[in-house]
Amino acid sequence: MSTKIFQIYPPLSIPETLAAGPGPGNTDARVLQAFAGAGVADHMQGDVLRGMIECKHMLRKIWGTRNTYTIAVAGTGWSALDTMFSAVMPGDKVVAFANGTFSGINALTLRIKAATSQEHAANPLNPQAASVTVIDVPHGEPVTAEMVDAALAEHKPKWAFMAHWETGSGRVNDLRGFSDACERHDVMGLIDAVSSLGVDDFAIDDYPGIAGWASCPQKGLCCLPLTYAPVSFTDAYIDSLKASGAYTYVHNPIFEARHWGIVDGHDVDKGTYHRTHSGYAVAAFHEALRLTLQEGLTRRTVSYKTHQAVLRDAVTAMGCEVTSDMPSLVVLNLPPELTGREMELVQNCRAQGFGIWPTLSAPVQVRIGILNQLNREAVSRIVRLFAEAIRELGGHVDFEDIEALLESRYGTSIAA
Repeated sequence: MSTKIFQIYPPLSIPETLAAGPGPGNTDARVLQAFAGAGVADHMQGDVLRGMIECKHMLRKIWGTRNTYTIAVAGTGWSALDTMFSAVMPGDKVVAFANGTFSGINALTLRIKAATSQEHAANPLNPQAASVTVIDVPHGEPVTAEMVDAALAEHKPKWAFMAHWETGSGRVNDLRGFSDACERHDVMGLIDAVSSLGVDDFAIDDYPGIAGWASCPQKGLCCLPLTYAPVSFTDAYIDSLKASGAYTYVHNPIFEARHWGIVDGHDVDKGTYHRTHSGYAVAAFHEALRLTLQEGLTRRTVSYKTHQAVLRDAVTAMGCEVTSDMPSLVVLNLPPELTGREMELVQNCRAQGFGIWPTLSAPVQVRIGILNQLNREAVSRIVRLFAEAIRELGGHVDFEDIEALLESRYGTSIAA
């Protein structure tokens, strides 16, 4: 009888790369240090639990809310969204607005949640829930107040969903119009804030039509991708969840909240067990929240808008057409002579450690982001690398003009 010898792979070494896409972003060195420096702690050890309590209070400050049910879910933004959608039950009437890849996936999730058993059986991977209306907005266009008001007036749903910032197309959707329409039509709004939390300066209590919010750790908060994804729920959302229940244990907001020291709508001294949390992840998330509060959302928001404007003008000077309006991201069409070669350009950049992204649905465009790259040196490096990529593909770039643009735009007031 022969014995096969299994090859032991060499250690995995992942090189340093520049994350310049829609997310995740490059993690701050202080966050990485907090992650690596945490002791091997029992997930119910006192310092871990204290860190979770402090994270809960910092999240309320960052979200701008008095919602008691403001916590974070272990995992990525998809975990937070699944938690938020857990209150949607089979047969619930829902209106979902989709104007990009990710709001489209969210709409599918809502159809899965709201579908009856018969609808699941008919199409298990893509159930066509009769109670869910998906409003497909053309690529590159935002969701407007008028669209939301008209759809809610017509369909009279229990729930309405929209992404605040849709990175699939780079569009900022009308949060005020969405909230006002939900209030006017007595609908509970649900918001994907995966790309806006930690980048935009807004307080969720200013939008009373919205009952549930979900975000992620690896974009605006610039934490490790697999740490904690923030969520926040109003009392009305929790009351609905208590009345209907949810077909989940892991992503049930009420069960999750107990681990964060929230029981029956009140903060308590110590949470109860729900899942095995990581002391390393708690330490990293805690530091990411501290960094956000130390910098201040107002200052950070201004910085994103300032640096994005420089990037936008630079790629426009290279002959690209920018079609987005997100402060952390530029979505563009390549110069006409390079049309159809978007994937080639992206792959060339990635091969050199410059991580930009294509759009994930038609039409194929190029996405360049500046998450956690808020300084002159970083943005100038992104501009120069992209200019080199355009030239290597055969496009025309006047490097002297690009350098002159960078010099003129980066005066002493925004050099930091």
